[in-house]
Amino acid sequence: MTSKKPAGPKSKSGKKQAKSSQAAPVKQVRAKPGRQADSPENAPAIPKARTPEVPAVPAVSPALDPADRERLLAGTHHDPHTVLGAHPVPGGVAVRVFRPHAEAVTVVLEDVRAELRDDGEGFFSGLLPLTEVPAYRLLVSYDGTVHETEDPYRFLPTLGELDLHLLGEGRHEELWQALGSRVLTQQGVTGTRFAVWAPNALGVRVAGGFDFWDATGFPMRSLGSTGVWELFVPGVGEGELYKFEITRPDGSRTLRADPMARRTEVPPATSSIVDVSRHEWGDAEWMAHRADRPVHEAPFSVYEVHLPSWRPGLTYRQLAEQLPAYVGDLGFTHVELMPVAEHPFGGSWGYQVTGFYAPTARLGTPDDFKYLVDKLHQAGIGVLMDWVPAHFPRDEWALAEFDGRPLYEHGDPLRAAHPDWGTLEFDFGRREVRNFLVANAVYWCEEFHIDGLRVDAVASMLYLDYSREAGQWTPNEFGGRENLDAVAFLQEMNATVYRRCPGVVTIAEESTAWDGVTRPTHHKGPSGFGGLGFGLKWNMGWMHDSLAYMSHEPVHRKYHHHEMTFSMVYAYSENYVLPISHDEVVHGKRSLVSKMPGDWWQQRANLRAYLAFMWAHPGKQLLFMGQEFAQGAEWSEAHGPDWWVLDPAYGAESEHRGVRELVRDLNTAYRATPALWERDTDPAGFEWIVGDAAEDNVFAFLRRDAEGGPLLCVTNLSPLARHDYRLGVPDDVPAWHETLNTDLARYGGGDVAGQGTVKPEPQPWHGRPASIRLTLPPLATVWLRPA
Repeated sequence: MTSKKPAGPKSKSGKKQAKSSQAAPVKQVRAKPGRQADSPENAPAIPKARTPEVPAVPAVSPALDPADRERLLAGTHHDPHTVLGAHPVPGGVAVRVFRPHAEAVTVVLEDVRAELRDDGEGFFSGLLPLTEVPAYRLLVSYDGTVHETEDPYRFLPTLGELDLHLLGEGRHEELWQALGSRVLTQQGVTGTRFAVWAPNALGVRVAGGFDFWDATGFPMRSLGSTGVWELFVPGVGEGELYKFEITRPDGSRTLRADPMARRTEVPPATSSIVDVSRHEWGDAEWMAHRADRPVHEAPFSVYEVHLPSWRPGLTYRQLAEQLPAYVGDLGFTHVELMPVAEHPFGGSWGYQVTGFYAPTARLGTPDDFKYLVDKLHQAGIGVLMDWVPAHFPRDEWALAEFDGRPLYEHGDPLRAAHPDWGTLEFDFGRREVRNFLVANAVYWCEEFHIDGLRVDAVASMLYLDYSREAGQWTPNEFGGRENLDAVAFLQEMNATVYRRCPGVVTIAEESTAWDGVTRPTHHKGPSGFGGLGFGLKWNMGWMHDSLAYMSHEPVHRKYHHHEMTFSMVYAYSENYVLPISHDEVVHGKRSLVSKMPGDWWQQRANLRAYLAFMWAHPGKQLLFMGQEFAQGAEWSEAHGPDWWVLDPAYGAESEHRGVRELVRDLNTAYRATPALWERDTDPAGFEWIVGDAAEDNVFAFLRRDAEGGPLLCVTNLSPLARHDYRLGVPDDVPAWHETLNTDLARYGGGDVAGQGTVKPEPQPWHGRPASIRLTLPPLATVWLRPA
C-alpha cells in the first residue's frame, strides 16, 4: 500500500528526502490512550500537556541519512537500532520509524501525541523538543485503521556479555536459551526475542504472521563479532509463525527456518513457531533415582519404536495412554525412539533432520511429547532417543548454506557432501557448529528428560574416507584417515552430557573396530586417542554373525559354529548392546522370524531359541517393534507392525501370541536375575561350559552375578531333541532348576519334557568336577538356576 501523504522531494538519486535541514515539525494530536482506535479523528480528547522546554541549541533534521535508508530497504543494515527508534540529537530527541505501507505514524508519550513526518518509502521521523529519550509507544495507521504498538527499536539487547562471550567461544551449553525465539519481558514489555547465528549475512530480518510475512520493517542488529543477529519484537507471543530473511553476501535473499526453533509447523509446511512450555513434570521420583545404579550394572532391555507407525494415527498424548502400558506389560526397561526431531520427509524415518531442537509436529506439540516421556517415566520405563549429529539434508529453507556460504557444513565440498545419503556433513571443526550440536544433546536430556541418546552413524563421522574412493578425501594433519574434528566433538559431547545429566547414557551406533568407543575421554588407548566417552556401543559384529548363523539350515550350522561364539573373543573390549533394530527388518532383509530356516513351526522355534540365547549373552538387549510377536512381514513406516496377527479371529494368532509371551517371560526372568546384567562388562561374569560342540549345534555357558551366583544357559540349535545330554558344571551347586524353556507349549513349542530339578553327578565333564544330564528340546534354549 502506498502512503497517501505527500512525500518530500526526491534527490538526484531518486530517493525522497526531508524538505529542509531544519527540524521536521511534529504535529500534536489529541487522542484517548489505548491500544487501537478506529481513526485519529474519532479519538476523544485528552488534557493538553504542558509544552516541554525546547533546548536552546540549533536543531537538525531527524530524517534518516540516504545511505541508512538504502541499507534498510535493501536488508543490509547491521545495526538498525542506531538509526531507528529515539535518539538524542542537537535540538531534542529524534524519533525515526520504518513501517512500510503505513499511512501515518504518531508517537505516544505519557500525555502527548506527536505525529511524525512521512519521509517516503515507509520512513517517518520527527524531532521532539525533549532533553532525554522518553518511554513511548507508536500509533501506526494502515488504510484508516490505527494500531497502537511498541517500537522494537527502543529496546536494549536481550543477550548479555556472558551470553556473547560463551557464544563467541562456542561454549554456551544452554544455547537454546540464547538463540532462537523466546518469549520474555524486556524493559517491562512482553514480546519475543529472536536471535540467529548468521556470520556471513549482510543483513537479517524477521518475517512472520505479525508482519504479514513482509520482513522489510523488522531488520535485526548484529551483535559484534559473534555473528549473532538479534531483535526483540514487542507483542509477539506464543504460537506465532516466523522465519528469518537473510541477505546473502551476493545480495540475494533467502527465507530460512530457525535452526534453533523449538516448535515447527506440520510438514510439509516449514515455518518455525514461537513456543512456550507449560508442561508440569510428574516424574520427580524417576529423575531422583535415575542415577542410582550405573547402566552397565543394571538391567537394560530396550524396545525400539518408530512412533509415527507404532499405532498409525496416534498423537503423542494418545501414545502416552497406550505405549507405557504395552511396554510395561512386556517387561522392557526402556524404549528407544527412532528420531523424533523434525524432519521434512517421513520416509527418512527421522534420520534426515532439519529441526534439531523441535520434536516432530506430526504427532503434536513439544509439550505433548514431554507428556509422553513423563508417562513412560511414571510407568517405570526409561526413554532413549536416536540422535543424528552426523549430517543434515540440503533443503533450501533449512541449514544448507544457511547464510549464503557453507556454515553448518564443511567448507570443503569433499568434506561436506555425504556420499551415501545425498546429505551434508557437519563441520565439526567449527566451534559454533560443535556448540550447536553439544547443546542440542544437553537440550533433549534437560528439557525433555530423555534418559539416553543413541548416536546414529558414528562410523561415518569418524573416518575421512568413509564410503569415499581414493582421491575423494584428504588425510588429516598426521596423514591418517581419522576425522580429528569429529573425534573432538564426540568427546566434548559425551563429557558434557555426563557432567550435566546424571543417569543419562550415550550409545554409539559404530560398526568398526575403532579403539575406545566406550573408554573415558581422558584415557588414551594404543592408538594414542583418548576414548570417545560413550556409555554403550551397538555390537554390530554380534548382530551380523549371529543372524548369519541362524539363517543357515541346521544341517549346515556346524560349519558356521564360530559365528555364534566369536563375539566372546571381543565381548569385553567395549560396553555392548546387542541390537536387533529396524535396520535388520527392512529393505529386503525380511522380518526376524522370516530370516529363520525351515517351515513355520521351525522358524518360530528358531526365533524363540535365538531370543533366549540373546537375552543370556553378555550385553544389553534391543528388539525392534513387531519382532516381539514374530511379525512375518518386513516393517514399513507406511503401516507399522501387523497387529492383526494378534486378533483372536486370526487362525495363527496363538502362535504369534506365544512368541510375545516368551518375550514377556524373558524380560521378567532377566530383571530378576542379576547374573544376566550385573557383570555385563566384566569377564568374570561369563564362563563357557561348551563352546565347541559344532556337531551338536549346542552352546552352553554360565553367567555370574557380583556375588558369583550362576545362571546356566543351554541352546540346542539342532532340530533333534537331545536326551541325557551331559554338561560339566561347578560342584558347589547342589541342584539346578529349569527356569525357562523356549519349547513350552504356551510359547508355541513342542513341549518336550523338561528336567525340573537336576542334581549334579560326581562325574567330571568339560573340564569340571561334576556334570548334569539334561533333555535338550529341539531348536530351543533352556535356562537353569541353582535350586
